[in-house]
Amino acid sequence: MTAALATTPPKRRAGGLVKTRELGIILALAVLVGYTAVSNPRFLSGQSIRDILLNTAILAVMAAGQAVVVISRNIDLSVGSVLGLSAFTVATMMSANPGLPMVVAVLAGLAVGAMAGVVNGVLVRFGRVPALVVTLGTLYMYRGITYSWAGGQQVNADELPRHFLRFANASIAGVPWLVLIALVVVGGVSLIMRNYRVGRELYAMGSSPQAAELAGIRVARNLLGAFTVSGALAGLAGVLFAARFGTVDAAAGTGYELNVVAAVVVGGVAVFGGSGTVWGAGLGALLLTVIGSALAVLDINQFWQQAIVGALIILAICADRLVAVRIARSLRKRDSHV
Repeated sequence: MTAALATTPPKRRAGGLVKTRELGIILALAVLVGYTAVSNPRFLSGQSIRDILLNTAILAVMAAGQAVVVISRNIDLSVGSVLGLSAFTVATMMSANPGLPMVVAVLAGLAVGAMAGVVNGVLVRFGRVPALVVTLGTLYMYRGITYSWAGGQQVNADELPRHFLRFANASIAGVPWLVLIALVVVGGVSLIMRNYRVGRELYAMGSSPQAAELAGIRVARNLLGAFTVSGALAGLAGVLFAARFGTVDAAAGTGYELNVVAAVVVGGVAVFGGSGTVWGAGLGALLLTVIGSALAVLDINQFWQQAIVGALIILAICADRLVAVRIARSLRKRDSHV
């Protein structure tokens, strides 16, 4: 009982840091939006806000899956290519079969992404290869498959059925479907990670993979599940991408993987695994999207967006290491007094 009580303060500090990071993102958003709105009032126009939310929705769906993988102390760099493969698959399917309902497109995107995720998970777990190396390889592999399939062709918006394109702009009570889907995904994954056994096991795996195995946690099953979820949500994002932009080619989603990883890390998910929240990753996606929109409105070179995102990633990693050092010191002090 005494030992359990003694370990509470470090855990509370870690939880407090996560909340502080999320609060910091909210404050940064408020300052950025306020400054940009004063400089250019059109930034807060209805269409501008709608565009920001729609762009955030796609990134947030991918960030939710990536957060699960990163929490388990891994990374998935293939998500941008999975989005592209899913988007081209669904766009080709819908152009050839315009009578198919939207739910079939969603299921097809999820299936394509899930299969790609399973391949990643199998290679990482049973191939005993670091996730960074595996997913870097599959990033090029999935992109190569898409380029080979496309053969330099693209699917244009006028080839897609109207109900598929309308889906991206349709809304319920003024809230776009894409935004609702993103909220359901982020909220659902967050609920599972926080309140269900599999979520707690993924956090334990991220904190110490060796200890997790000794504790009887099914590491292989959970790892495969994490990569499958990441792939499936990247596939879903591909469907949303195709519906939103209409025109899809083999380059769809290029570079998205870096924005997704940045959103997760900036949102407070420790790059070394074991801590962070899916909601934080969603807020990170919103912050990065707002930064991109604000710089465009302020007529600032897009180079600065990349520089700012890079600086935010470095700051986030430094914050993670700082809290890790503080928790380690607290634990050593506790042990010295036992």
